[in-house]
Amino acid sequence: MLAKAKISKYRQKKILQCFCEDLTASQTARLLGTNRNTVNRYFRLFRLAIVRYQESLNDGFSGEVELDESYFGRNRHGRRGRGTDKIPVFGILKRNGRVYTQIIKNASRREIKPIIDQLVAKNSTVYTDKWRAYDGLVLDGYKHYRINHAQQQYSNKRGTHINGIENFWSYAKRRLRKFNGVSAKDFYLHLKECEFRYNERGNLFAKLVQIL
Repeated sequence: MLAKAKISKYRQKKILQCFCEDLTASQTARLLGTNRNTVNRYFRLFRLAIVRYQESLNDGFSGEVELDESYFGRNRHGRRGRGTDKIPVFGILKRNGRVYTQIIKNASRREIKPIIDQLVAKNSTVYTDKWRAYDGLVLDGYKHYRINHAQQQYSNKRGTHINGIENFWSYAKRRLRKFNGVSAKDFYLHLKECEFRYNERGNLFAKLVQIL
């Protein structure tokens, strides 16, 4: 697409810079005087490249790792959290390192445990909340510490918390709100973009040029 594009490489670079600055397609089109549909096509190209790159990463997690699930979408029927019709996402964050996300069918142990077994090295120190899907991780070979959100507990002096992954959820949801809703078919693209932006912060433009 880039090779066959009718706009100049200079304009392509400007579109990429606006993408890296996290401007919307409408903002970019107005700023550059470019057709919005053209900008949308480029933005989609960038996101597809990001997804391919994120999916190509096959190194797992070890050391101190935080695990959590979150739910994306608008509140419906007055319900929140587990058991809603929102999109459930499982996340793994290495402290002082990268984050990984995966859409799941539900937050059950059957869904979550295989992901942990595949991506988190045994003997790692894992931090979770009290959700029952995380029961038995000690028996699986992990050092497991838990925080009890039901008792308004969010951290303790031993460093038991999941503030890192919760901060990522807050960032991702805050970022997605500016689009005034993301369709279900495009949600995965935007989720992986949030993951990429978090992992490559401070190096976003250079990394995106590299993977393109």
